[in-house]
Amino acid sequence: MTPTQQAGQLLMAALQPGPATGLDPYISGQGLGSMLYLGGWKDSGTVRAASDHLQQASPTIDGTTIGMLIAADQEGGEVQQLTGSGFTQIPTGLEQAQDPNLRGSATTWGTELAKAGVNVNLAPVADTVPSDVGTANAPIGQYSREYGSTPQAASAGAVAFARGMQDAGVEPTVKHFPGIGRITGNTDVTAEGTSDEVATTKDPHLAPFADTIESGTKIVMVGSARYPKIDGDTPALFSEKIVDGMLREDLDFDGVVITDDVGAAKAVAATPVGERATTFVDAGGDIVLTAAPDQVPTMVEALTTKATQDKAFATKMNASVTRVLTLKEDMGLLRCH
Repeated sequence: MTPTQQAGQLLMAALQPGPATGLDPYISGQGLGSMLYLGGWKDSGTVRAASDHLQQASPTIDGTTIGMLIAADQEGGEVQQLTGSGFTQIPTGLEQAQDPNLRGSATTWGTELAKAGVNVNLAPVADTVPSDVGTANAPIGQYSREYGSTPQAASAGAVAFARGMQDAGVEPTVKHFPGIGRITGNTDVTAEGTSDEVATTKDPHLAPFADTIESGTKIVMVGSARYPKIDGDTPALFSEKIVDGMLREDLDFDGVVITDDVGAAKAVAATPVGERATTFVDAGGDIVLTAAPDQVPTMVEALTTKATQDKAFATKMNASVTRVLTLKEDMGLLRCH
C-alpha cells in the first residue's frame, strides 16, 4: 500500500443521502477505508445499493481487494440513521434495558443492517448517567440513550446489545470511552460543560466498557470530553493517558479505537483539521471519524507528512493500519482474487 492508502485506512467519512458515488473521489484519491451513513437514510434497498457500490469502489492492491467498514449509527430512540422499509424502529436505551431478550432483539436489528450491507454499528452506549444528573446530561440522558443510572445496568444493556450485533455478523462499537454520563454539555454542539470533574483512572463508570470489551467487542469509540483528574484539559481522544494508558494498557484492548466525530464537533473546533487526525493516532487511536468528507485530503496529507518526518509517529501509524486491516481480515473484508 502507498503511504496515502495506508493513511486512508485510518479515516471514516460520512455519506449523506443522495448518490452512492459521493465518496468515490476520496476512495480513489486517498484510499478512504471506512464510511458512515449520516443524515437519515431511508429504506433497506437504497442503503444496500450504496453499500454494494462502496465495496465495489474499494481499492485492490496486489490482488487483494480491501473492503470498506460500512457503518451506521443504529442505536435506537433519537439515534437511528437508517429508517423506512427493512428497518425496525428501535426503542431508546432505557426502553431496551427493560427487554428480557435484548440480545435477541439486537440480533434482529443487526440482521437488518447486514442485509443492507452495513458491517459496523456505532453502538452500544456504555455511558452511565447517574440518577442525580439524569436529563441534565445533554448528550445521553436528555435522549434516554443510556441503559441505566448504575454501571451494572449500563453494562448489562451494552453487553447484550453488542452480543446481539455480533450474532448478526455486525461489529458493535462501544462508546463513548471513558464515559460521558456526567457531563452536561454535548461535545457535538458546544465546548462548554464538557468536563467530567469526578472521573479518575479507577472510575466505576469504566466497568461497562471493560465488560463489553471482555465479551468480544473489537471497536471502541473515544469521546471528546475532558477529564481534568486524568489528563488536565486534553480531550479524551487526544490523550495518550486515556487512549494508550487506560484503554490499551489498563483494559488490555488491542482492537480498533475510533473517534467520535471530529469533523463538525465544537469540542475540537480549535484544533486544526490535520492535527485532529495526527494527535489521535499519536495518542494510540486508529480511525478518525469525520462528518465532513472534504476534510479527508487534509487529514491524509497531515498523517503522511508527519509519518515521513517523525519515526516514532510512523511506527504508531503502522500499528494503527495493522489493527484496522486485522479487523477487516477478521470480518472477511480482505478478498483475494
